[in-house]
Amino acid sequence: MSQPTEDRGLSQIAYSCYHSRSREGEQFVPEHVLSYQIAGTLFLNDGVREYVCKPGDFTFSKRNTLAKFNKQPPENGDFKSISIYLDQQTLRNFCMEFGYEAASHQADNAVVTLKPHTLLASYIDSLLPYQEFSPPGSQQLMALKLKEAILILLQTNPGLKQILFDFSEPGKIDLEGFMNQNFHFNVQLKRFAYLTGRSLATFKRDFEKIFHQSPRRWLLHRRLQAAHYLIKEQGKAPSEVYLETGFEDLSHFSYAFKKLYGVAPSRL
Repeated sequence: MSQPTEDRGLSQIAYSCYHSRSREGEQFVPEHVLSYQIAGTLFLNDGVREYVCKPGDFTFSKRNTLAKFNKQPPENGDFKSISIYLDQQTLRNFCMEFGYEAASHQADNAVVTLKPHTLLASYIDSLLPYQEFSPPGSQQLMALKLKEAILILLQTNPGLKQILFDFSEPGKIDLEGFMNQNFHFNVQLKRFAYLTGRSLATFKRDFEKIFHQSPRRWLLHRRLQAAHYLIKEQGKAPSEVYLETGFEDLSHFSYAFKKLYGVAPSRL
């Protein structure tokens, strides 16, 4: 894996370029993201389904969702993409300016695949000159480009209105069911707490009442159990499994695995 050779642009419009395959990055999506794939392939997995984004594809990722990212460069080339981050304040300001009302919460897929459209393509082309542009005053230009992105999304995909203008926060949900479904996402405890509609302190208290152990200890054992199954029953390699089950690095995974099962994952 490698760090991005480039990750530049205005603060809410990011240009990414990778020389080799990368699965790095936080697996929590805090804001809505409009993305365009320039080169290479992006694999997104929200725990329910996998989305494949190829050159020329537009995707819209919803805020407050969990997703794993796998960035695959083309042969002898670089992975390249543009991402436009639509934060809540920008969207609230847009509502006030254009007279939109806040929408009610809509349960939907974490990722929306957008159909190609000349307006979307023209918008992306208009962003290319901004790759090296960051003089004083560029924030005002960025605000205009973000507003343009929202207008185009509403024009080409009217159904996104219910998602874009949903300003509600996650409500309190079934913690046990949520954790059993999402334990393999590598995010901080505060993210799990937020997504289940709890403060971190309440999350820890409720967690120990349900699972009778701390969240960190439960997550470690649950991830190791899943890894053991994938290696033994499905024949997967430890180098693939540790990322799939939520570990940050192979050495920590191997150490924890051997400590629990008495044998290195490579010898299972």
